[in-house]
Amino acid sequence: MSYTVAIVGRPNVGKSTFFNRLLEERKAIVDDVSGVTRDRQYGICEWNGKTFNVIDTGGFVPHTLDIFETEIRKQVKIAISEADAIIFMVEVATGITVLDENMATILRQTNKPVYLVVNKVDNAQRQLEATEFYSLGFETIYNVSSLSGSGTGEVLDAVTAKIELKDANAADNSGLPKFSIIGQPNVGKSSLLNALIGEERTIVSNIAGTTRDSIHTHYNLFNKEFILIDTAGIRKKNKEKDDLEFYSVIRAIKAMDEADVCMLVVDAENGLTAQDVSIYSLAARKGKGIVVLVNKWDLVEKETNTAKDYEKKLKEKLAPFNDVPVLFISAKDKTRIFKVIETALQVFDAKSRKIPTSKLNEVMLKAVENYHAPVVRGHSVKIKFITQLPTHVPSFAFFTNFPDDIKMPYKNYLENQLRSHFDFKGVPVRLFFRKK
Repeated sequence: MSYTVAIVGRPNVGKSTFFNRLLEERKAIVDDVSGVTRDRQYGICEWNGKTFNVIDTGGFVPHTLDIFETEIRKQVKIAISEADAIIFMVEVATGITVLDENMATILRQTNKPVYLVVNKVDNAQRQLEATEFYSLGFETIYNVSSLSGSGTGEVLDAVTAKIELKDANAADNSGLPKFSIIGQPNVGKSSLLNALIGEERTIVSNIAGTTRDSIHTHYNLFNKEFILIDTAGIRKKNKEKDDLEFYSVIRAIKAMDEADVCMLVVDAENGLTAQDVSIYSLAARKGKGIVVLVNKWDLVEKETNTAKDYEKKLKEKLAPFNDVPVLFISAKDKTRIFKVIETALQVFDAKSRKIPTSKLNEVMLKAVENYHAPVVRGHSVKIKFITQLPTHVPSFAFFTNFPDDIKMPYKNYLENQLRSHFDFKGVPVRLFFRKK
């Protein structure tokens, strides 16, 4: 089940620093100037054996105070509407501002968990000063320093206490492949959905999804059967572009969690944007199968190698994991629509593939023999046995005498060998090295 936490707060309280701390990586740009974060940042946080999605709502660069306050209010309302829990961040150095009070008023009206996090509390004096935030009306406040990480564990303990560990198959035990259409607004997701399911006799049944945001369409035609997770209708939610992007981010993540294969739709004229790459990377981290669909291909002027050159540039942006099928389609003209279904099913099969241990060792030990791991500190690294692990994502354990001495270039070589011999196109592959 997807669980999403949104971080809200006025600019320059340290939301992006806190976001980076939760993800344990420097993903969001951090600066002392307010409004640096304009795009939605999102990632995965793991704590106490539980995993949840995190969204940094970012800031808005104001022209006037009125516009600024309006935008902040919109973001808070969207977070309340779409996320499962909200981290409300303030900062002790400035104290309570009018914007903080306005946000607190809105957040007190929700039934969803709200965690009031006071940032920049890095000494005893500031701990004392932070007590003024109790006046905002929340039962508990969490004092943290995003920069040093102190206090972060208490926030994560509180957040994960609300997350229930459920069977991954609880939502849908049909065993059918589940495909989701994801991507930015106005790239043609709705048109693709309509082209896939058609307008007559193609929808077998509409099943309400596990979240109120998605409709699961049961497709059963031409000897092809799967569940199509529809998130394309988000365009009707709000006309504001800024709000629309926020909706699309949260709902894409939720659809991603439910799906086996994600079909990322890209606008052929605009190309692959930074947000597309972020969504793609998140799907890969979650171990989802991926198909990239370049839509509106009918609008692109073509020469001899237009598609080939376009795909090359696109995969350069997707590196290092760029072994994915790329289809050039036109949802409007229904060009290569059936190929989309076939490719998604092929990726699903690849994601579910189990390789016999004997065959795996026969192929991979030969690959190891052809190109040995580099000698480290005078030690010869030897891989003696390989087996596939019983996981939802294709994962392989390599048993070796010095597992810690195998470096990334050689890991990449082994992964490429697995891909070339066993066809894992469109599927993330995980490699683990264990002591033999």
